[in-house]
Amino acid sequence: MNIEQARFNMIEQQIRPWEVLDPQVLDLLFVVKREDFVPAAYRNLAFADMEIPIGSGQVMLAPRVEARLLQELGIKKTDKVLEIGTGSGYMAALLAAGAEHVVSIESRPELAEFARQNLERAGVTNVTVEVANGANGWSQRGPYDAIIVSGALPSLPVALLKQLRVGGRLAAIVGEAPVMEAQLVTCSAEGAYNTVNLFETVVPALDGGETKSTFSF
Repeated sequence: MNIEQARFNMIEQQIRPWEVLDPQVLDLLFVVKREDFVPAAYRNLAFADMEIPIGSGQVMLAPRVEARLLQELGIKKTDKVLEIGTGSGYMAALLAAGAEHVVSIESRPELAEFARQNLERAGVTNVTVEVANGANGWSQRGPYDAIIVSGALPSLPVALLKQLRVGGRLAAIVGEAPVMEAQLVTCSAEGAYNTVNLFETVVPALDGGETKSTFSF
């Protein structure tokens, strides 16, 4: 397989048609090597329009979904970012390329270690991977300028929203199959949030994502 041609095709045929047009995001997809974050057995599928198994019953989200969420967050060099659901570490690497620092929470120790190894091999030094149930965030390092949830939540926990700075953005996929909506939530003032629905999709639920303390818009 011609890796660079496959990467180009992924970006041009899957990602651009999903309204991912930000040149910084598109450039990152060339720079951060997705194939280096995929289990060896699935390396040839690294650029396919599909969710890729990464072990422990978990998957990498499809490239177009990852890219669209990344674009909507609008990461800045001064941002402190929280990712919930580290998985293979690929999204953490994309975030880290644009942010000051990323805290990434993974509930499964074996995946956290897989991600750490991938990030180290890729030369990413501004990501901290923590093992915990991140459904309610990681307040120890908050507040954050941006939060992304790499798995579906039935609704957004209040505790998670409270970890956004004023002006901070949260990207998450909310709902339960067969109806889920990707949302971008912005903290407009202390305790005040604006929500934009981005697109409909269906992705696997976040580990430990069931919660009773939720926010209604």
